[in-house]
Amino acid sequence: MWSKQTATEAQSQPQPLASDVDRSRPSVTPALNVARIGPNLTIKGSVTGEEDLQIDGKVEGPVTIRGRLTVGSSGQLTAGVTARELAVYGKVSGNVDARDRVDIKRDGAVIGDIQTARISIEDGAIFKGRIEIGRSAPNQPAQPARAEKPSMVGAGAA
Repeated sequence: MWSKQTATEAQSQPQPLASDVDRSRPSVTPALNVARIGPNLTIKGSVTGEEDLQIDGKVEGPVTIRGRLTVGSSGQLTAGVTARELAVYGKVSGNVDARDRVDIKRDGAVIGDIQTARISIEDGAIFKGRIEIGRSAPNQPAQPARAEKPSMVGAGAA
């Protein structure tokens, strides 16, 4: 009973020919919008975007991403970072402002101040700088980390 209906329905639906299938495109769901800067690319200038970004090459300039920024194991980022989330497997030199979280992985390195709501630093990771932990505001845009003003200390200060 079921086999006759299934066989009839299967014959009525057209199947794509092998020549119609585009094999050059990977079968990735379109919901995963992740842009990628490859390991052989170097960018000098600012990078901004609405989608997630993975950096495996070199970027010299500020990066502002509304989503998740991943610095891959071969990635090098030299400048400030503003993102919702940051995962560091490579090297970041500059101040970081991540609204939700920062993850510095085992072989990752961050040299600079970090401002975030949550942070995780794995054993073996390198961090040199200052951390400011605060609650993330859901509808507030991320602001760059602020530098502290030096205080006047000495015999001549009045």
